[in-house]
Amino acid sequence: MSAEFKGSGNLGSAPNTRKVPVDGEIKTVTDIRVFFDRSVLQDDGTYEEDGGFWLTVTTWGKLAEHCARVLLKGMRVRVEGKLREHSWESEEGPRTELRLTATHVTLELGRVESVQLRARDHER
Repeated sequence: MSAEFKGSGNLGSAPNTRKVPVDGEIKTVTDIRVFFDRSVLQDDGTYEEDGGFWLTVTTWGKLAEHCARVLLKGMRVRVEGKLREHSWESEEGPRTELRLTATHVTLELGRVESVQLRARDHER
């Protein structure tokens, strides 16, 4: 089962990158932990926090490499992708967790001080 998800939140830690074998190839995978806050506009124009939730966001391939290179703890990002339930066995017994497999990860520019561009990648 999967569902489309779009949301903005803050990275709670630095990205975690690993290499995994998939169909005879080694793929780059980067996980980021994102807190999706829920700010509610008050009558006086201020915002008040009204809960939120943590979600592990998984990226693959070039997107994973870019996330690992660019993202830092505390950055605000917008993510899009598919929510999926993951199950595994741990020492404490069976575990499940909702995860987002991201197709897009973008920076929210409100907290970005500067940007440095690289040469265009012609390998598309």
